[in-house]
Amino acid sequence: MSGVKFYLFFYNSLQFLGWSTLLLQIILHFQNGGTTANLYSSVHLTLQIFQTGAVLEILHAATGLVRSSVQVTFQQVFSRVYITWAILYLLPPARLSVGVLMLLFAWTITEMIRYLMYAIQLVTTPPYFLTWLRYTFFIIAYPVGVTGELLCSFAGLQYAAKTGLFSYSLPNMINATFSFPLVIGGIMLLYIPLFPPMYLHMFSQRKKVLGMSEKQE
Repeated sequence: MSGVKFYLFFYNSLQFLGWSTLLLQIILHFQNGGTTANLYSSVHLTLQIFQTGAVLEILHAATGLVRSSVQVTFQQVFSRVYITWAILYLLPPARLSVGVLMLLFAWTITEMIRYLMYAIQLVTTPPYFLTWLRYTFFIIAYPVGVTGELLCSFAGLQYAAKTGLFSYSLPNMINATFSFPLVIGGIMLLYIPLFPPMYLHMFSQRKKVLGMSEKQE
């Protein structure tokens, strides 16, 4: 195994273990009587570490370590890192939304499947069932995850608008204004033109990959 393959195998395996740990934390949280409202407090550190670690995937695509679209990779990673830090970390009321459970469900299962498949691909052919999951679970996960992200964003937007957090109005020393709620609202609106193409892209990938697998059998 070359140095690059070893690095990618280590990276994907570590990410798989991280998201698996997050799933275990979610299960234990509810088994111990936890609620959706305090779920974030049980998983936030693991979420922050491994979701931020996904930023490396943009570099992997940009430097040619993997054959992935830089644009698609950036869009997928940015939206999740943005929700993790700009919404859930900075805006406490967003953590109370049912959207937290929705996005954690979608992100966690999706990433476990994805990273496990990537790690196996570096050493052998993944089993068909794992490939099928990779290109089927998104049908449920993407809409659920996006809905969760938007619900958390909306809760955060309301809080930011009410408190004026990170917003600056005139007059001030730099003679400029900044509205954090407006930024949040603008990013929420971007989901309208950006989500459908990404979702449809996954359907085309599903047809291409699973169709090819069926022909080989």
